[in-house]
Amino acid sequence: MIRVLCAAVLTAACALSAPVSSAAAPLSAPASAPAAASDDRCALATAPPPESAPPTSVRTLRQAYFCVLDNYYSGPAMDPTALLKSAFAAYTQDLMRRDADRADLRLPELTGNRDTDWAAFARVLGAGDVSALRAAITAMIAGLHDNHARAIRPTPPPEGGPTGTGIVGVSATQGPQLDPAAKPPLFITRVLPGSPAAKAGIRPGDIIVKVNGMPPFIGSTVNQGILEALSADAVKLTLKRPTTGLTRTVDLKEGPITVPPPAATSKSLPGGVAYVRLPGFFEGAADQVIAKLQDKPKAVVLDLRGNGGGSPREVTRLLGAFAHGKVTSYFCPFRGDCRPNRTDDTVALLGLRLVVLTDRGCASACEDFSAAVKDNRLGTLIGTRTAGAVSGPAEGYLLDDGSLLLLPKVRHLGPAREIIDTIGVAVDHYAPMTALDLATGRDPGVAKALATL
Repeated sequence: MIRVLCAAVLTAACALSAPVSSAAAPLSAPASAPAAASDDRCALATAPPPESAPPTSVRTLRQAYFCVLDNYYSGPAMDPTALLKSAFAAYTQDLMRRDADRADLRLPELTGNRDTDWAAFARVLGAGDVSALRAAITAMIAGLHDNHARAIRPTPPPEGGPTGTGIVGVSATQGPQLDPAAKPPLFITRVLPGSPAAKAGIRPGDIIVKVNGMPPFIGSTVNQGILEALSADAVKLTLKRPTTGLTRTVDLKEGPITVPPPAATSKSLPGGVAYVRLPGFFEGAADQVIAKLQDKPKAVVLDLRGNGGGSPREVTRLLGAFAHGKVTSYFCPFRGDCRPNRTDDTVALLGLRLVVLTDRGCASACEDFSAAVKDNRLGTLIGTRTAGAVSGPAEGYLLDDGSLLLLPKVRHLGPAREIIDTIGVAVDHYAPMTALDLATGRDPGVAKALATL
C-alpha cells in the first residue's frame, strides 16, 4: 500500500499515511470564516495545520471532547459519558502497552453533565501522558462509529517523495475497510507502474493466498487484519496466478513510487459508446468528464468503480449534464428540516444515455451520484452494490496540537429520503469483477453495459 501526505487539509477529509486504495474520502462541505484554535474550543480549519505546534495535552483532549459535543451531527443530544469512557479505555490501554500503567488511575463517577464530568475526568488524568492522550482522542472519535468522522495527526512528507509497495487496490474492500460480506478469494486489483510490486512481477488479478503467513479469509469471513499487514513497510506475500495456477512467495519492501494526480480517462467502445473512468469527485472532475463527451457519442459508460468520493459540488455539477430540476440528495440536521441538493442546471444537457459501473469501492460522493442516477431514473447501474459509507459531509476542526477532527454536521439521505449509509446503493444488473477477469483483461461490467445499451 502507499503512504501519502495530503498537500492541504481544509474541510474535506484526507487520511494521512493511509492506503489510497481503501481510503473513502468523505463528502466535503464549504469552509466557514477563518478561525484560530483557542484554549477552550476547537477551531474550524480553513488552512493546513501549522508546521509546529505544542505537544498533545489534557487541554487538547478537552478541546476534542467539547468539539464533538458542540459540532458533531448528534453531539448536542449525546451522552457525554460515552465519549469519556471510550477515551479513558484507550488511555489506560496505551499505558499498559508501554508498561506505564498507574495504580491511582480509575474512571471517576460520571453523572451525564458534560462540564462536571470533564472536570472530574481531568483531575484523574493530572498532567497526562502524551501518547495515551493521542490514543484517547483517536478512540473518542472512533467510538462515534461514523465512517466520515476521523482524528488525523499530520505527519511531514517523506524526504524524496512518497513511498510504498505499489499495491494500491485489493478486492473485498468496502470503502475504507474490508467488506464483511466479501467472499473468497482476495486478489490484487491495481498496481502502480514502476513500483516495487510491479518490479516484483505482481499483477492485477493475482490471488493473495497469505500475507505474512496469515490467510485473508478465516473460513468464509474476511480477516480484518489484512489491510494493516499490507500497509506495512515490508510484507511477505504468497500469491497465486489465476491464469496458470502457479503459486509463489514474494518478499516485498516499500520504495519510491509515483502517484499520478487523479484524472478522468476515456476510450471508445463499439457502437459509438464512450467509456469514461472517474477515480474520484475531485475539484474539476465534472468538467473533465463533460469535456470528454463533447463529440456526442450515442451513450456513455461512466466507470465509478473504486471511486472513493470527494466534493458534493462536483456530484451535482456532473448530474446537471444528464438532467435538470432534480433533487440529488438531502442533507439533514439532527433537528429541523432537511435541505435538498439539486442538479446544477447551469450545465448544458448532454442528451446521452448513461450507464454507471459501481462496486464496493464506490463510496461517499460516489454513492451520492449513484443514488441520484438510480432514484431519478437517469441511467442504469451495473456492477455490485456500493460501499454504504456516506454518513454525511465532514468539516475539519483544528486542535491546539495541530491535529484535526473531521466531523459531519448533517446526515446524508438519498433523493427518495432513503438511508444509504451502511447499506449502499443496489445495482440494476449484477456484474462483479473476478481475479481471472483482471488477469485476462476481461471486464464483465463493460460487457453487460454494451449488452444493455
